[in-house]
Amino acid sequence: MGWGTPLENVAEGVTIRRSARARRMTLRVSRLDGRVTLTLPPRTSDRAARNFLQDHAGWIANAREKTAPETRIEVGARLPVEGRLRRIEPGQGRQARIFEDRIEMPGPRALETALKHLARDRALPRIDHYASRVDRAVSGVSFRDTRSRWGSCTSEGRVMLSWRLVMAPPEVFDYVIAHEVAHLVEMNHSAAFWSVVEGLRPDFRDAKRWLKAEGPALHRFRFE
Repeated sequence: MGWGTPLENVAEGVTIRRSARARRMTLRVSRLDGRVTLTLPPRTSDRAARNFLQDHAGWIANAREKTAPETRIEVGARLPVEGRLRRIEPGQGRQARIFEDRIEMPGPRALETALKHLARDRALPRIDHYASRVDRAVSGVSFRDTRSRWGSCTSEGRVMLSWRLVMAPPEVFDYVIAHEVAHLVEMNHSAAFWSVVEGLRPDFRDAKRWLKAEGPALHRFRFE
């Protein structure tokens, strides 16, 4: 038809999604990794989307520059574990070992596995503790490397947590656990829900602020 550059060329590196609930075009740049998502109303034309991206090219570039740079897990790097930075040193055998002042690892995948085990060891007793406080039962717990949320809880009582939370200060990890267990009582974010959270963690606001400000940086570490 000859009426411009194809949308896929302009939108290179941009995730395009159409939403029945969208009333206007919106751009979102992830603070975690700089990924750009353009959300479109269902009837938006490719031409309109292309023009929108071109008009906002400068904004996208500036937003991407502000995202945290990736850090490869390797000997000599420093990694936070339970809120404390620890230097990574070469290790023997197949398993990584985490000490108060350092980490010994044979490779990044071994360290990732060790962090997942540590996250589970720290979280399970606290989940049981908070579940008993609200007199509810948890039917299952899983740990994932999610980027869009730190945790979730289903109406069936299944709790999911990001294992990367074990890198945060313990009180932050504990807040997320309390948050998800509180959903066993209130499956929403109403005032009643936050009242349950406060009953479990009276100081939750400090942890919530830390997570908003510092949490995205936990995703910059690449275990490859």
